[in-house]
Amino acid sequence: MPGREILRIDNLSIAFRTDGGLRAVVNGVSLTLTSGEILGLVGESGSGKTILSLAAMGLLPHNATVTSGRVEFAGENLLTARPDVLRKLRGKRISMIFQDPMASLDPVFTCGSQIVEAIQLHERITRRQAGERARDLLAKVGIADPARCMRSYPHELSGGQCQRIMIAMAVACKPDVIIADEPTTALDVTVQKQVLTLLRDLNREIGAAILLITHDLGVIYEVADRVAVIYRGDLMEQASTGDLFRAPRSAYTKALIASMPSASTPQSRLPVICRDDLGQISSVVEVRPSQKERLSKKPEGETLLEIRNLTKTYWLRETALSAPKPFRAVDDVSLVIPARSTVGLVGESGCGKSTLSRLVMRLMQPDSGAIEFEGRDLVSLDHDRLRAARRDFALVFQNPYGSLNPRQTVTDLIAAPIDIHQRGRDREAAVARLLDAVGLPRDAMGRYPHEFSGGQRQRIVIARALALNPKLLICDEAVSALDVSVQAQVLNLLQDLQDEFDLTYLFISHDMSVVRHVSDTIAVMQKGKIVEIGPAAEVFDNPKEDYTRTLLSAVPKIGTGRPAALEAH
Repeated sequence: MPGREILRIDNLSIAFRTDGGLRAVVNGVSLTLTSGEILGLVGESGSGKTILSLAAMGLLPHNATVTSGRVEFAGENLLTARPDVLRKLRGKRISMIFQDPMASLDPVFTCGSQIVEAIQLHERITRRQAGERARDLLAKVGIADPARCMRSYPHELSGGQCQRIMIAMAVACKPDVIIADEPTTALDVTVQKQVLTLLRDLNREIGAAILLITHDLGVIYEVADRVAVIYRGDLMEQASTGDLFRAPRSAYTKALIASMPSASTPQSRLPVICRDDLGQISSVVEVRPSQKERLSKKPEGETLLEIRNLTKTYWLRETALSAPKPFRAVDDVSLVIPARSTVGLVGESGCGKSTLSRLVMRLMQPDSGAIEFEGRDLVSLDHDRLRAARRDFALVFQNPYGSLNPRQTVTDLIAAPIDIHQRGRDREAAVARLLDAVGLPRDAMGRYPHEFSGGQRQRIVIARALALNPKLLICDEAVSALDVSVQAQVLNLLQDLQDEFDLTYLFISHDMSVVRHVSDTIAVMQKGKIVEIGPAAEVFDNPKEDYTRTLLSAVPKIGTGRPAALEAH
């Protein structure tokens, strides 16, 4: 049971120094964390969650100013403690799991050496003893081959494995408090479930209190004892997990919960909190219901895209001197996509989803098989005819931050396909119409990507994809990097665009709830093969394959009963 108070954030206010003066990012927040409990801190990007976590670690950036408040831990105010005191506390008494393990792990050192360093920094043991403990930790966090992992560099491992290594480093010295900042963002549902189970087990085993920071309400529901909701630096409410989800008090919390895609209301419009035209949101006053229900779907048409027996093999080396071995990324895949429909493609990372999308776009050559678009075999087209055919399909990338050139204006970004394929067309007028279509103001035309939020950037990416009036849009994890409320806006936008322009979607994602919400048909991919395909309702309600059932069982479900071990806690 949760016990004594171990971490206290008292009336904390933080501002950033900017050219325009101080900009408040945290406003009088007070939180307590007791030993043995898991406190969930939920909110959208920019709400102040990560700044709070950095304050709790004494890691605020240099341009941050604490205007009021304290962060008390182990008898110290971490905001004013001496550097030598903080060094003794960090890693030993209080540790942090960062969001992006690939960015947090040093790429030039092996994973084992980094764990060993974290242990020896705080404990007087030999390197050999630290290495043995590191291997034990890797086994405890579910690494199948700890010895191999110790020798590996971060880039040689998957995202889930790297996240487990970060967790192993965080618990290496059995800290009193673990701060986990978005530890499951962008992980597959199965890996996410493993990481959440691991955190819960470690919480029980070593008694560490956990501050779990996320924008995923399903994750919070699965593991947290209490929940605090933050919006634009203000603490909106905090309550036990059960009470908050049964009867949320603040309009913002109600809006977040309502914005989540639900299997019970597929292809309906999701409620949104507000428009993010220029990101000038001052407060949430009420939950705004959907302004219109989606029109009845247009009937599916003839086959637009047919994939037959498609195969793609990579040749990989385990070491620089070893012989290359074949890896079948796409293995005899066949798939039919009718016009004006949405086909969802789901599966874990590495199953071949993105490789399949690149093959369809003809960004790489398949080993064998056929890709027919409106009866034309794309595999056999020469360069000129393939270039002409590409006007009819476009790709929406996962990361809106990385897929836009920061040195180009919105006009240049959106007009890039027009400049290549339709020279002479009035690009300014075309861009203006596309901005209207995706719900962005026309005064965005001369601005740059850094001036927009994540949701706005994804709208720009979608506008660029629509520039040539394509028939097929391939959405590769198009909403996985977005907060739940922004995700709802983009999903509504995609549905509206499909109705307006008769678009066909191949929607690739590892988020089962999102795929169920948007799809007519769902194909499940495992190890390069499509193992199950059928109508969305049938695949979700009556899955035929064990792998599909495993994916579905790993999805956090709000309101379906919490883990028994957690309820007993």
